[in-house]
Amino acid sequence: MFEQRHKRSRLSSLIAMGEVVFHSVARSVRSKHNNAFMALALNLTQAVMFVVVFYLMFSLLGLRGAAIRGDFLLYVMSGVFLFLTHTKAVAAVSGAEGPSSPMMQHAPMNTIVAILSAALGSLYIQVLSMLIILFVYHVAFTPIEIEEPIAAFGMVLLSWITGAAVGLILLVMKPWSPGTVGIISTIYQRANMIASGKMFLANTLPSFMLSMFDWNPLFHCIDQARGFVFINYNPHFSNWQYACWVALILIMIGLMGEFYTRRRASISWGAKR
Repeated sequence: MFEQRHKRSRLSSLIAMGEVVFHSVARSVRSKHNNAFMALALNLTQAVMFVVVFYLMFSLLGLRGAAIRGDFLLYVMSGVFLFLTHTKAVAAVSGAEGPSSPMMQHAPMNTIVAILSAALGSLYIQVLSMLIILFVYHVAFTPIEIEEPIAAFGMVLLSWITGAAVGLILLVMKPWSPGTVGIISTIYQRANMIASGKMFLANTLPSFMLSMFDWNPLFHCIDQARGFVFINYNPHFSNWQYACWVALILIMIGLMGEFYTRRRASISWGAKR
Protein backbone atom coordinates (compact mmCIF):
# COMPACT_ATOMS: atom_id res chain seq x y z
CA MET A 1 0.00 0.00 0.00
CA PHE A 2 2.88 2.36 0.85
CA GLU A 3 5.16 1.05 -1.89
CA GLN A 4 6.42 3.72 -4.25
CA ARG A 5 5.74 2.75 -7.86
CA HIS A 6 8.28 3.55 -10.54
CA LYS A 7 7.25 4.01 -14.13
CA ARG A 8 9.10 1.61 -16.39
CA SER A 9 9.89 1.86 -20.05
CA ARG A 10 8.73 -0.87 -22.40
CA LEU A 11 12.26 -2.22 -22.65
CA SER A 12 12.75 -2.44 -18.88
CA SER A 13 9.31 -4.08 -18.51
CA LEU A 14 10.27 -6.63 -21.16
CA ILE A 15 13.56 -7.36 -19.39
CA ALA A 16 11.78 -7.71 -16.03
CA MET A 17 9.23 -10.10 -17.55
CA GLY A 18 12.05 -12.09 -19.18
CA GLU A 19 13.70 -12.45 -15.77
CA VAL A 20 10.48 -13.73 -14.23
CA VAL A 21 10.03 -16.18 -17.13
CA PHE A 22 13.62 -17.42 -16.69
CA HIS A 23 13.10 -18.20 -13.00
CA SER A 24 9.73 -19.78 -13.78
CA VAL A 25 11.36 -21.99 -16.44
CA ALA A 26 13.97 -23.11 -13.91
CA ARG A 27 11.17 -23.87 -11.44
CA SER A 28 9.25 -25.76 -14.14
CA VAL A 29 12.28 -27.90 -15.01
CA ARG A 30 13.08 -28.60 -11.36
CA SER A 31 9.45 -29.54 -10.65
CA LYS A 32 9.96 -32.86 -12.46
CA HIS A 33 12.66 -33.86 -9.96
CA ASN A 34 14.55 -32.23 -7.09
CA ASN A 35 17.75 -32.77 -9.05
CA ALA A 36 17.78 -31.08 -12.48
CA PHE A 37 20.23 -33.66 -13.82
CA MET A 38 17.90 -36.45 -12.77
CA ALA A 39 15.01 -34.72 -14.56
CA LEU A 40 17.12 -34.67 -17.72
CA ALA A 41 18.21 -38.29 -17.20
CA LEU A 42 14.60 -39.44 -16.85
CA ASN A 43 13.66 -37.70 -20.10
CA LEU A 44 16.73 -39.16 -21.83
CA THR A 45 15.76 -42.63 -20.67
CA GLN A 46 12.22 -42.22 -21.99
CA ALA A 47 13.45 -40.98 -25.38
CA VAL A 48 15.96 -43.84 -25.70
CA MET A 49 13.29 -46.39 -24.76
CA PHE A 50 10.96 -44.99 -27.44
CA VAL A 51 13.71 -45.23 -30.07
CA VAL A 52 14.64 -48.80 -29.06
CA VAL A 53 11.02 -49.99 -28.98
CA PHE A 54 10.21 -48.59 -32.42
CA TYR A 55 13.50 -49.89 -33.82
CA LEU A 56 12.70 -53.40 -32.59
CA MET A 57 9.11 -53.14 -33.80
CA PHE A 58 10.21 -52.15 -37.31
CA SER A 59 12.79 -54.94 -37.35
CA LEU A 60 10.46 -57.69 -36.07
CA LEU A 61 7.59 -56.72 -38.38
CA GLY A 62 9.88 -56.47 -41.39
CA LEU A 63 9.04 -52.82 -42.05
CA ARG A 64 12.59 -51.59 -42.50
CA GLY A 65 12.22 -51.80 -46.26
CA ALA A 66 9.44 -49.18 -46.12
CA ALA A 67 11.80 -46.64 -44.55
CA ILE A 68 13.94 -44.08 -46.37
CA ARG A 69 17.19 -45.25 -47.91
CA GLY A 70 19.79 -44.14 -45.39
CA ASP A 71 20.42 -44.46 -41.66
CA PHE A 72 17.43 -46.41 -40.36
CA LEU A 73 17.94 -45.42 -36.72
CA LEU A 74 18.06 -41.77 -37.73
CA TYR A 75 14.75 -42.33 -39.54
CA VAL A 76 13.24 -43.68 -36.30
CA MET A 77 14.67 -40.85 -34.21
CA SER A 78 13.37 -38.19 -36.62
CA GLY A 79 9.83 -39.34 -35.83
CA VAL A 80 10.27 -40.06 -32.13
CA PHE A 81 11.95 -36.75 -31.26
CA LEU A 82 9.25 -34.63 -32.89
CA PHE A 83 6.51 -36.79 -31.38
CA LEU A 84 7.95 -36.39 -27.87
CA THR A 85 8.52 -32.66 -28.34
CA HIS A 86 4.90 -32.18 -29.40
CA THR A 87 3.25 -34.35 -26.74
CA LYS A 88 5.44 -33.02 -23.92
CA ALA A 89 4.55 -29.46 -24.93
CA VAL A 90 0.84 -30.38 -24.89
CA ALA A 91 1.17 -31.90 -21.41
CA ALA A 92 3.31 -29.05 -20.04
CA VAL A 93 1.15 -26.17 -21.26
CA SER A 94 -2.17 -27.86 -20.45
CA GLY A 95 -0.83 -28.52 -16.95
CA ALA A 96 0.41 -24.96 -16.39
CA GLU A 97 -0.87 -22.97 -13.43
CA GLY A 98 -4.18 -21.25 -14.11
CA PRO A 99 -5.66 -17.95 -12.91
CA SER A 100 -6.84 -19.43 -9.59
CA SER A 101 -3.43 -20.90 -8.69
CA PRO A 102 -1.83 -19.64 -5.45
CA MET A 103 1.24 -18.59 -7.50
CA MET A 104 -0.88 -15.88 -9.16
CA GLN A 105 -1.04 -14.06 -5.81
CA HIS A 106 2.59 -13.01 -6.27
CA ALA A 107 2.76 -9.65 -8.03
CA PRO A 108 5.20 -10.38 -10.92
CA MET A 109 3.50 -13.67 -11.72
CA ASN A 110 0.66 -13.99 -14.22
CA THR A 111 -0.86 -16.66 -16.43
CA ILE A 112 1.15 -15.64 -19.51
CA VAL A 113 4.39 -16.15 -17.57
CA ALA A 114 3.14 -19.55 -16.37
CA ILE A 115 2.28 -20.62 -19.93
CA LEU A 116 5.59 -19.39 -21.37
CA SER A 117 7.65 -21.03 -18.63
CA ALA A 118 5.87 -24.37 -19.04
CA ALA A 119 6.34 -24.32 -22.83
CA LEU A 120 9.99 -23.17 -22.73
CA GLY A 121 10.87 -25.64 -19.96
CA SER A 122 9.48 -28.48 -22.06
CA LEU A 123 11.41 -27.28 -25.14
CA TYR A 124 14.65 -26.97 -23.15
CA ILE A 125 14.45 -30.54 -21.82
CA GLN A 126 13.51 -32.05 -25.20
CA VAL A 127 16.12 -30.21 -27.25
CA LEU A 128 18.87 -30.98 -24.75
CA SER A 129 17.88 -34.66 -24.69
CA MET A 130 17.79 -34.79 -28.49
CA LEU A 131 21.24 -33.21 -28.84
CA ILE A 132 22.78 -35.55 -26.26
CA ILE A 133 21.33 -38.67 -27.91
CA LEU A 134 22.42 -37.58 -31.41
CA PHE A 135 25.90 -36.70 -30.12
CA VAL A 136 26.35 -40.08 -28.41
CA TYR A 137 25.06 -41.92 -31.50
CA HIS A 138 27.36 -39.89 -33.79
CA VAL A 139 30.47 -40.41 -31.64
CA ALA A 140 29.97 -43.94 -30.28
CA PHE A 141 28.18 -45.75 -33.13
CA THR A 142 28.23 -44.20 -36.59
CA PRO A 143 28.62 -40.67 -37.98
CA ILE A 144 25.29 -39.15 -38.93
CA GLU A 145 24.66 -36.73 -41.77
CA ILE A 146 21.64 -34.41 -41.83
CA GLU A 147 21.04 -32.82 -45.22
CA GLU A 148 19.52 -29.54 -43.96
CA PRO A 149 20.07 -29.35 -40.17
CA ILE A 150 18.68 -25.82 -39.69
CA ALA A 151 15.44 -26.59 -41.55
CA ALA A 152 15.13 -29.91 -39.73
CA PHE A 153 15.50 -28.16 -36.37
CA GLY A 154 12.88 -25.67 -37.56
CA MET A 155 10.45 -28.59 -37.83
CA VAL A 156 11.30 -29.54 -34.25
CA LEU A 157 10.41 -26.00 -33.17
CA LEU A 158 7.22 -26.09 -35.25
CA SER A 159 6.14 -29.36 -33.62
CA TRP A 160 6.78 -27.73 -30.24
CA ILE A 161 4.75 -24.63 -31.16
CA THR A 162 1.81 -26.71 -32.39
CA GLY A 163 1.94 -28.76 -29.19
CA ALA A 164 1.99 -25.60 -27.07
CA ALA A 165 -0.98 -24.25 -29.07
CA VAL A 166 -3.01 -27.41 -28.46
CA GLY A 167 -2.02 -27.34 -24.79
CA LEU A 168 -3.15 -23.71 -24.55
CA ILE A 169 -6.63 -24.63 -25.80
CA LEU A 170 -6.82 -27.42 -23.21
CA LEU A 171 -5.57 -25.08 -20.47
CA VAL A 172 -8.30 -22.57 -21.28
CA MET A 173 -10.98 -25.29 -21.14
CA LYS A 174 -9.69 -26.83 -17.89
CA PRO A 175 -11.32 -24.44 -15.35
CA TRP A 176 -14.70 -24.99 -16.99
CA SER A 177 -14.54 -28.80 -17.13
CA PRO A 178 -11.31 -30.30 -15.74
CA GLY A 179 -12.47 -33.92 -15.97
CA THR A 180 -13.39 -33.66 -19.64
CA VAL A 181 -10.15 -31.86 -20.49
CA GLY A 182 -8.12 -34.61 -18.82
CA ILE A 183 -9.86 -37.25 -20.94
CA ILE A 184 -9.41 -35.21 -24.15
CA SER A 185 -5.71 -34.64 -23.39
CA THR A 186 -5.11 -38.34 -22.80
CA ILE A 187 -6.99 -39.37 -25.95
CA TYR A 188 -5.11 -36.81 -28.07
CA GLN A 189 -1.69 -37.89 -26.82
CA ARG A 190 -2.48 -41.60 -27.26
CA ALA A 191 -3.98 -41.05 -30.73
CA ASN A 192 -0.78 -39.33 -31.83
CA MET A 193 1.09 -42.59 -31.30
CA ILE A 194 -0.34 -43.54 -34.72
CA ALA A 195 -1.80 -40.31 -36.14
CA SER A 196 1.57 -38.52 -35.95
CA GLY A 197 2.84 -40.62 -38.86
CA LYS A 198 6.19 -41.36 -37.26
CA MET A 199 5.94 -45.02 -38.30
CA PHE A 200 5.41 -44.44 -42.03
CA LEU A 201 5.95 -41.98 -44.88
CA ALA A 202 3.25 -39.81 -46.39
CA ASN A 203 4.52 -40.57 -49.90
CA THR A 204 3.86 -44.29 -49.44
CA LEU A 205 0.28 -43.94 -48.15
CA PRO A 206 -2.72 -44.50 -50.44
CA SER A 207 -5.07 -41.53 -50.79
CA PHE A 208 -7.81 -43.00 -48.59
CA MET A 209 -5.34 -43.42 -45.72
CA LEU A 210 -3.68 -40.06 -46.29
CA SER A 211 -6.95 -38.28 -45.55
CA MET A 212 -6.99 -39.96 -42.12
CA PHE A 213 -3.72 -38.31 -41.08
CA ASP A 214 -3.29 -35.03 -42.94
CA TRP A 215 -5.50 -33.14 -40.44
CA ASN A 216 -2.74 -33.52 -37.86
CA PRO A 217 -0.11 -30.73 -37.89
CA LEU A 218 2.40 -33.09 -36.25
CA PHE A 219 2.03 -35.44 -39.24
CA HIS A 220 3.12 -32.60 -41.55
CA CYS A 221 6.01 -31.62 -39.25
CA ILE A 222 7.44 -35.15 -39.10
CA ASP A 223 7.10 -35.76 -42.84
CA GLN A 224 8.70 -32.41 -43.68
CA ALA A 225 11.49 -33.02 -41.15
CA ARG A 226 12.37 -36.30 -42.88
CA GLY A 227 12.56 -34.43 -46.16
CA PHE A 228 15.14 -32.10 -44.59
CA VAL A 229 17.06 -34.88 -42.84
CA PHE A 230 17.39 -37.29 -45.79
CA ILE A 231 18.53 -36.37 -49.28
CA ASN A 232 16.62 -39.35 -50.74
CA TYR A 233 13.17 -38.23 -49.59
CA ASN A 234 11.08 -35.42 -51.06
CA PRO A 235 7.68 -35.06 -49.30
CA HIS A 236 4.83 -34.43 -51.74
CA PHE A 237 1.74 -34.72 -49.52
CA SER A 238 2.67 -32.53 -46.57
CA ASN A 239 3.65 -28.91 -46.03
CA TRP A 240 4.94 -27.04 -43.02
CA GLN A 241 2.78 -23.98 -43.81
CA TYR A 242 -0.34 -25.93 -42.79
CA ALA A 243 1.14 -26.69 -39.36
CA CYS A 244 2.21 -23.06 -38.98
CA TRP A 245 -1.29 -21.74 -39.75
CA VAL A 246 -2.93 -24.26 -37.41
CA ALA A 247 -0.58 -23.21 -34.59
CA LEU A 248 -1.24 -19.51 -35.22
CA ILE A 249 -5.04 -19.98 -35.25
CA LEU A 250 -5.02 -22.11 -32.08
CA ILE A 251 -2.76 -19.63 -30.26
CA MET A 252 -5.04 -16.70 -31.13
CA ILE A 253 -8.14 -18.62 -30.02
CA GLY A 254 -6.34 -19.79 -26.89
CA LEU A 255 -5.20 -16.28 -25.92
CA MET A 256 -8.73 -14.89 -26.35
CA GLY A 257 -10.11 -17.77 -24.29
CA GLU A 258 -7.43 -17.28 -21.64
CA PHE A 259 -8.32 -13.59 -21.29
CA TYR A 260 -12.01 -14.48 -20.94
CA THR A 261 -11.39 -17.29 -18.45
CA ARG A 262 -8.89 -15.30 -16.37
CA ARG A 263 -11.49 -12.62 -15.67
CA ARG A 264 -14.14 -15.13 -14.59
CA ALA A 265 -12.33 -18.12 -13.05
CA SER A 266 -12.64 -18.54 -9.30
CA ILE A 267 -11.00 -20.89 -6.85
CA SER A 268 -14.47 -21.69 -5.50
CA TRP A 269 -15.32 -23.49 -8.77
CA GLY A 270 -13.42 -26.52 -7.54
CA ALA A 271 -14.95 -26.56 -4.06
CA LYS A 272 -17.68 -29.00 -5.04
CA ARG A 273 -15.24 -31.42 -6.70
